[in-house]
Amino acid sequence: MSRRRRLSAAVLALACVLGCALACVLGVLMVSAAPASAHDVTTKAHATVTGTGADVRVVLDLEYDLLMKSAWLYAEAYDAKERAEQLRQLKKNHAAVADYVTRRFAVAYGDAPCTPTSVGDADVRDRDGVAFAVVTLAYRCAGEGGGGHTVSSALFPDAESFVHSTQTIVRYTLDGTTGSAVLTAGNPTLRVGEHRASHQAGEFFLLGAEHLLSGLDHVFFLLALIIGARRPRDVVVAASAFTAAHSITFLMAALGVVDVPAEIVEPVIAVSIIVVAVANLLGRDEDRLGGWRLPIVFAFGLVHGLGFASALDIEEKGSWGLLLSLLCFNAGIEATQLLIIAVLFPVLALLRRTSAARWVTAAMSVPIVAVSLYWCVDRIAPQL
Repeated sequence: MSRRRRLSAAVLALACVLGCALACVLGVLMVSAAPASAHDVTTKAHATVTGTGADVRVVLDLEYDLLMKSAWLYAEAYDAKERAEQLRQLKKNHAAVADYVTRRFAVAYGDAPCTPTSVGDADVRDRDGVAFAVVTLAYRCAGEGGGGHTVSSALFPDAESFVHSTQTIVRYTLDGTTGSAVLTAGNPTLRVGEHRASHQAGEFFLLGAEHLLSGLDHVFFLLALIIGARRPRDVVVAASAFTAAHSITFLMAALGVVDVPAEIVEPVIAVSIIVVAVANLLGRDEDRLGGWRLPIVFAFGLVHGLGFASALDIEEKGSWGLLLSLLCFNAGIEATQLLIIAVLFPVLALLRRTSAARWVTAAMSVPIVAVSLYWCVDRIAPQL
């Protein structure tokens, strides 16, 4: 066998292994993931903290099922799917829910911890097709306040084994100081007087990077673009169009200029992956999308931007601090996107130079189409 044939055979074998590995990984993800979500590695808790001096009010948005399981209310978490029943269960188990939340979320003033009291009944609202419990707490502080306010979150820790990690997005207005922070297991405490703009920028940059990596649907769309690119210029132009588009709608949606329901956005994101991946399969010798590729990528990028914005779900009014958070979150997405392209495109370009090029495209595109079809059907089915 000639050297070239041996190389082609080796490349073909590698492509098959990569394709099978991808298919296996995606199959596991399909089985283990929650039905309508491609963002299950982490959970996000949202905290709005307001107050002056000794009186602080906290409104927490927490994933309903996760909250009920963490409070050891498994039956209520699994059985209550309708909003009315969820509200009934939250009212019935008010004490258990309040006990869990107040043990995991704390406020201090100066050196003294503040005493929490649950205010009213919890509410339930929808975030991207997922039910979130809205819990309101009033904290009464007895400290002198010389050190300002401190906010700490240990919600849904890894030790509970329900999620891999939790990010608590805190938006605060305390004693005239307004800002945002992201609390994690590695950085669980916010000291309001010491929280600088540079800290906020770094936190939201990492949040954007983690959101892209944990959002498999966005990664799949990017992967489909890379597979279909034949020259470095192709992937640069497509990625630039995608970036420009999703940056526009991300900022508009995050600032409340546009509001499109998740019931529309999420299925369309799945469809966007299918369209690009199928075009790759049909156009292994030539680009079936032709001159339409760029407009299609841009149009679908607009939809993906709406999906990115849902990760923050910002309700505060516009400010320089808010703009900083949004820009850094978006920068984290872009940096991670460029890293994925820099790693994968050279490998695919090398494989495409061999006789196994046709098999490489199929081996990677077919699993992507299969999982995206699953997502699409699963996201539409609850609405029928």
